[in-house]
Amino acid sequence: MRTRPEPQPEPLPPLRRLGVHASDYAWAVSSIWEGARRPHPPERFRHGGLAPVVLVPGVLESWTMMRLIAERLNRAGHPVHVLPELRLNTAPLAEGAALVEEHLRAGDLRDAVIVAHSKGGLIAKLVLLGEEQERVARVIAIATPFAGSELARWMPTRTLRSLHPSDPSIRDLVARTEADARIVSIHPPFDPHIPGGSRLAGAENVPTAESGHFRILGSPEVLDAVEQLAGHDPVTGS
Repeated sequence: MRTRPEPQPEPLPPLRRLGVHASDYAWAVSSIWEGARRPHPPERFRHGGLAPVVLVPGVLESWTMMRLIAERLNRAGHPVHVLPELRLNTAPLAEGAALVEEHLRAGDLRDAVIVAHSKGGLIAKLVLLGEEQERVARVIAIATPFAGSELARWMPTRTLRSLHPSDPSIRDLVARTEADARIVSIHPPFDPHIPGGSRLAGAENVPTAESGHFRILGSPEVLDAVEQLAGHDPVTGS
């Protein structure tokens, strides 16, 4: 078993949960505002001698929600690829995966690391199951609803409701376990958007101390983990 032993977190009291909700959305709004001010990736993201990194953000997100991760990985020596063609990632999972696969082919990327948030992790898993899987060394997924989210039932759009556990695309992904060993799932103890959590059996699971769905993208703990894992071989452990 490759999964790290981890203690079961104590349930957060209601007031603390409300606090996580508030700070999580405040972080997201601040990140969206900053992304609107600086929507284009810097030229330096193209350069680096380490494994190429492909960013796949969550639903209704642009790459800028993951800017701090991109900056950290690029400073470490990874070229960082963003996919403007994903727009706000509202297309079905299969369409999103096709866009990522096309980017991998077009750039002839090899031994790539996909770093994904939320719905982006589902797209990344589909890539690991698809025709371009050999181009990907591993997936690092942060707060990804691998088994869907019960809250999706109440969402106002089909795009969000498709993340419910009963959706055929989610059920199919749950059943396809052959790629799970190539995934690292970074998961918080409490995620306001994923009541069931984002731990993935068969993957390398990395728990965080901080709760949240968005704000953990800027957590020093998560930034450190992603930088370390981007150079980690999922087979040899080196």
